[in-house]
Amino acid sequence: MGMVADDLSPLAIKSGLKTRFVGQRVSYYPRLSSTMEVAREEVQQGAPEGTVVIADEQSAGKGRLNRVWLSPKGSVSLSIVLYPSMVYLPSLIMVASLAVVHAIKAVTGLRAQIKWPNDVLVNGKKVCGILIESGVRASSVDYAIIGIGINVNLKVSDFTDILPAATSLSDEVGRDVSRLELLRRLLVEVENSYLSLPQGEAVYREWRDKLITLGRKVHVSSGEAIYEGIAESVASDGSLLLRSLDGSLSQISAGDVSLCDLNRG
Repeated sequence: MGMVADDLSPLAIKSGLKTRFVGQRVSYYPRLSSTMEVAREEVQQGAPEGTVVIADEQSAGKGRLNRVWLSPKGSVSLSIVLYPSMVYLPSLIMVASLAVVHAIKAVTGLRAQIKWPNDVLVNGKKVCGILIESGVRASSVDYAIIGIGINVNLKVSDFTDILPAATSLSDEVGRDVSRLELLRRLLVEVENSYLSLPQGEAVYREWRDKLITLGRKVHVSSGEAIYEGIAESVASDGSLLLRSLDGSLSQISAGDVSLCDLNRG
């Protein structure tokens, strides 16, 4: 195996890659403060759809709600530039999380699940975080960027301060995983799911079925508002339907929210 299997150069990523556009243009950086930042610059320079920005290490990555999202060596951090129509914007979180689930299954055999709205878990622990950023003007989308960070090869016990309740693919399978193979599969899966959006609700239905959150008692904070209750279902725009203890139903959009599962303990 050695280093060869872990070569993330644009050439290694693109060589024979079976996609039409996702990953056909790659900007690779050994170290970057944030792939989202660079992807935004790429957009301003007219980057074609499917452009990928990838970093071996990320020092100032931002998670949702402006939390710092550190990506130590052994993880993969990437951002993918897309130009979707407005109607598909809410589906990008589904496209990204399903693509991660499919890629993990294909490369490691592990069955991952999705915690609403956008964490991918293996055995109940976070292995991947996803961030969607978009520029919207009036009724059209200027751009959308999917940011994905996956803990591939790292001992999470070395990073307990920055990765609480997390795991890595290597920790779960007991061996190193080829980041190159995972990444190439991920790009194919993102494109396949993205291109299948016009065909109806298949992506939404599969995403809903992979949600570990449904049927569980949860605590959700969204801005100033705090909700508690049973996560009953998700709408096709990705929002969560929460049944509170008094029986009322709230619909919470998948924007800047954080969810805590109360079933534990």
